[in-house]
Amino acid sequence: MIYLDTSVLLAQLLAEDRLPAATLWKETLVSSRLLEYEVWTRINALGLAGTHGEDTRALIGRIALLELAPQVLARALEPFTVKVRTLDALHLASLNFLKENGQRVTLATYDARQGAAADALGFEVTAP
Repeated sequence: MIYLDTSVLLAQLLAEDRLPAATLWKETLVSSRLLEYEVWTRINALGLAGTHGEDTRALIGRIALLELAPQVLARALEPFTVKVRTLDALHLASLNFLKENGQRVTLATYDARQGAAADALGFEVTAP
């Protein structure tokens, strides 16, 4: 199972220099519901909803979204062994939730700080 970070989805949508392999989209993908808000905020801020809206909806539709359930939010309030930013804490808490529920999950991210934090917490990390 691949936990998809917002940076990877935005790279795909915005055709950045670093693009995930086409095979990534055939994997079992999961993320926090937070990803949906982060992506749409960026797409709207760039004024791209008209040209990228359909692709955005389609890609988000391929991802199983975890709700920000009370136990995930509670974990995000606890200290981490490394310094993390607020949204990263929510993603890491979601990863932790999956791990605690027996899922083997790899974080796919282009965000170096988030990747380093996840690695320090014992999660497998890849830059697809």
